[in-house]
Amino acid sequence: MREILIIRLGALGDFIESFPAFAAIRAAHPRARITLLTTRPFEAIARAAPWFDAVRIDGRPKIWNLIGVWRTARALRGFDYVFDLQTSGRSARYFILAGKPGWSGIAAGCSHPHANLDRNRMHTIERQQDQLRAAGIRQFPPAERAWLAALGSTLGVVKPFALLVPGAAKDPRKRWPAANFGALAGVLAGRGLTPVVIGGAQEGRAASVILQACASAIDLTGRTSIPDLAALGEAATLAVGGDTGPMHVFAAMGAPSLVLFSAAGVPAQAAPRGPGGAFARYVQVANLDLLPVDQVVAALPRA
Repeated sequence: MREILIIRLGALGDFIESFPAFAAIRAAHPRARITLLTTRPFEAIARAAPWFDAVRIDGRPKIWNLIGVWRTARALRGFDYVFDLQTSGRSARYFILAGKPGWSGIAAGCSHPHANLDRNRMHTIERQQDQLRAAGIRQFPPAERAWLAALGSTLGVVKPFALLVPGAAKDPRKRWPAANFGALAGVLAGRGLTPVVIGGAQEGRAASVILQACASAIDLTGRTSIPDLAALGEAATLAVGGDTGPMHVFAAMGAPSLVLFSAAGVPAQAAPRGPGGAFARYVQVANLDLLPVDQVVAALPRA
């Protein structure tokens, strides 16, 4: 194989959990030119990653957007083999747009289908490893991560600090109340850790609640890039948050992590993983609104 395409579109946690698969494909095909097809939010880090020679962007066009579909088809052409790590209905349809090359994925009629009936019950890492085995890859070397932290900054935060992530995608069921994070911040501050609130700009209100409860906390909501998250995770004493992308980054960078799951999540399939593959510590309850602060404090990983 001289020209290989990998398809991995997102979201953040899924992209981070694909690092082991990226590393395995590169190790199995050291002389190939490997291109990643991804979405705009991951373009910068993909270009800096050690596994790819080129990056192409998928605009995820609607079917009626003929120009967009044509551009996607162009991005998919010219490859000897495609590893579809997205394995969604959309990416499976790309098999036809790509001209039906050698293909690892779930597309009907592809050369190396991932036919494991349990695939949708597997964690991303094990599911992708199983998929790659079906395509002939047997070795899974450690995936380098230090390069990602080197691109970012801790934004002046001084050790020791703890990362708090009050947001969780767009599902309110996956969010622990901001007032509880505020109480937790007070406990952590009492232990000599500076609480640092992480999230998008939309978490600004939750950050305000936390800072009102703990004046020593730092609000970084809306200020962090993916490399910044990696740098913070590499330096953090611990991280606590819901089932959301930044927690995957922190765990992957080695931060001792505690993830708060409601009944809306499935830890066996979605829990963040550490650099060696170990599952992050987690607490799961039916309703996060009813999860007491004391239980979270008792479950904190040892720093």
